[in-house]
Amino acid sequence: MSLSTLNNPFFVQIKQGAQEEADKLGVDLTVTDAQNDASQQANQLQNFTSANSGAIIVNPVDSDAAGPAVRAANKARIPVVAIDRGVNKAETAALVASDNVEGGRLGSKALAEKLGGRGTIVILQGQPGTSASRERGAGFEAGLRDYPGITVVAKQPADFDRTKGLDVMTNLLQAHPDIKGVFAENDEMALGAIKALGTAAGTSVQVIGFDGTPDGLTAVESGTLFASVAQQPKELGRIAVRNALLAAQHKTVEQTVHVPVQVVTKQNVAGFGK
Repeated sequence: MSLSTLNNPFFVQIKQGAQEEADKLGVDLTVTDAQNDASQQANQLQNFTSANSGAIIVNPVDSDAAGPAVRAANKARIPVVAIDRGVNKAETAALVASDNVEGGRLGSKALAEKLGGRGTIVILQGQPGTSASRERGAGFEAGLRDYPGITVVAKQPADFDRTKGLDVMTNLLQAHPDIKGVFAENDEMALGAIKALGTAAGTSVQVIGFDGTPDGLTAVESGTLFASVAQQPKELGRIAVRNALLAAQHKTVEQTVHVPVQVVTKQNVAGFGK
């Protein structure tokens, strides 16, 4: 399994779920960290292919850039399961992902209702070229159509990264000091935005993230983060390993597995395992 980065708690949880399932099924699982470098990931995938692995699980750094290496695995008849993000222009036995479009839609509804249906907001986008960022953004913007009183004054990528989230938010605040809300396409960027907002976070500005990571849920508890659209990363990892094993055994695999998401606020955060 090649993960885009283990510098993000979300992917660490995917790894944990995958490892638990592999141990349970007696599968030998090797996990590599691409460190958000598409060429490093391509090398990892090539190594997996030349080692004649039974199956490969990939969480692409970039959905396009992963294509050629996955096509090479296709040629070698090694099944590939994509996790969290799809692969473009190559065959995957399955895509195991959260329902990102629905998550974006749920996020827009929660934020718009919290703001009473009016106000200006900014969007912190994830890594360009990832299906997760594209789908969350599309779902969020589709959901906003029901709330004409909400205006998006800026959207900018912060690459799913906390430090970049802080930097981008700091710059956006200079241009738009009167914003009322922030939608960040993951919790790491949301936490960066909260830092940039200081005391305004959770008071005059409402921030919503995506992932439901432990740090994100802690911020929801404390009230600085209004909500997070929570995924189930361990479950993603478990299902990916299960599907990879089925594919390796030439058994039928469901092509797209959508793992449900849920909006977590202060009201229901206690029921969410960190």
